[in-house]
Amino acid sequence: MTTTSMTTASPDLTSADTRDAIAHFAAKLRYATDPTDVHAAQESGTADFVVVDSRGDVAWAQGHIPGAVHLPTREIATRAAELLDPAVPVVTYCWGPGCDGATRAALALSQLGYRVREMIGGFEYWAREGLPVRTATGTSARATDPLTGPVSSPACDC
Repeated sequence: MTTTSMTTASPDLTSADTRDAIAHFAAKLRYATDPTDVHAAQESGTADFVVVDSRGDVAWAQGHIPGAVHLPTREIATRAAELLDPAVPVVTYCWGPGCDGATRAALALSQLGYRVREMIGGFEYWAREGLPVRTATGTSARATDPLTGPVSSPACDC
C-alpha cells in the first residue's frame, strides 16, 4: 500500500500587497451589502435603492423580501427597462451564499447600465436573521437563528 501526503500551504500574508488588499476590500464593500443593512435602510426610510429578487416564480411565492421587485435573472434583458428606473440603484438577491444567482443578476443589470450591489447571504440569511418575509398569506418573521446573528439585538455590532 502506498500512502501519499498532501501538503497544504498556508497563505503567505506577510508578502501580501496591501494596496491590492485595500482595493479588493474597498470594492467588495462598494458592490456588496448585507440583509441587516438593507433592512435598516428600508426601516429608516433612507433606502435609495430598489431590491430585486432574481429567483424564479416558485421561489418568489415561497417567500420574498417585502417591497422587492420580482425579476428573474433570465428575464432581466427583456424586462428590466419596464420594471426598474435606471436612475435608482439596485440591490440583487437570490437564495443564499451557496447560489450565485444574485451575482449573475447583478452582472446582467450592470451590463444594462444599472448601478448594482449584491446582497450577500441572499434570502436565506434575510429569513434566518429574523427579518420580515412576504408570502401570499401576509408578512411574517421567524426567530433569529443564533448562528447568524444575536437573538437579543437586531445588529451584530461588527
